[in-house]
Amino acid sequence: MNRNLIYIIAIFPVLYGCKGNGNEADAYGNFEAVEVIISSEANGKLMAFQLEEGDLLNSNQVVGYIDTTQLFLSKKQLESSVEAIKSKTQNVQVQIDVLAKQKDNLLREKNRIENLLADSAATSKQYDDIVGQLDVVTKQIAATKSQLNTSNRGILSEVSPLEVKIEQIEDQIRKSVIRNPKSGTVLTKFAYENEITAFGKPLYKIADLDNITIRAYISGKQLVELKIGQEVKIKIDQQDGSKDLTGNVIWISSSAEFTPKVIQTKEERVNLVYAFKVLVKNDGSLKIGMPGEVYFGMGDN
Repeated sequence: MNRNLIYIIAIFPVLYGCKGNGNEADAYGNFEAVEVIISSEANGKLMAFQLEEGDLLNSNQVVGYIDTTQLFLSKKQLESSVEAIKSKTQNVQVQIDVLAKQKDNLLREKNRIENLLADSAATSKQYDDIVGQLDVVTKQIAATKSQLNTSNRGILSEVSPLEVKIEQIEDQIRKSVIRNPKSGTVLTKFAYENEITAFGKPLYKIADLDNITIRAYISGKQLVELKIGQEVKIKIDQQDGSKDLTGNVIWISSSAEFTPKVIQTKEERVNLVYAFKVLVKNDGSLKIGMPGEVYFGMGDN
């Protein structure tokens, strides 16, 4: 075989491969998601904690609860104290009714004396006496109402702080029920049933993996090629090649930073770069930390 032909055949794959590598990505980065650590809002024993890593949870879904026995007993004790204090209050109406009955009797007596006085069968002193007694009873009714109301208000004022404490305990009981605050996938589980937990202690970590972002970097010269809302192409490596996805730019940094060591940009040896994020709809193939390539031109290969 001709030596020149052999040389051409040998170099052809190399040339073809170099041609394929010429179409570099505009930016490189890694996929990330907002990871939220859910912590305990109560103290006590984990009576139930029904979730595992990888579980998909809905917003407000109950995933467990913390023992509330002591809280319930404290609430019952406070409620008993409230009832005991209220029982000390005096029934104002009962005492007023007694005085009102006396007043009615005096009014009838006054009317009788007025009739007798008209017939000259009674004296003016008798009439003045009965009017004086009526005036005394009327003032007694007013004074009794004021005194008893003041006394009862003093007694009932002791109830208000206890009712506030009851509300606080009820709030603690509600927070003893562990509700997942946002939809997402459980990434890490930190606690298990029958363990003792405390306020602020991490229980699990969750993230929304349905919509994931890739954080990538570009040079200052590339900023003009990028804008918020722009649709870009994302390429990820797979075992049998690569896979193309699309996403939208949701954030561009307003300040430059030094190039991260693990990131390469289109222009080599760039000292300062700008970070940006692209939101991508996850079909299940994207994982946190996975590398990806970003292409600004949707028609690029």
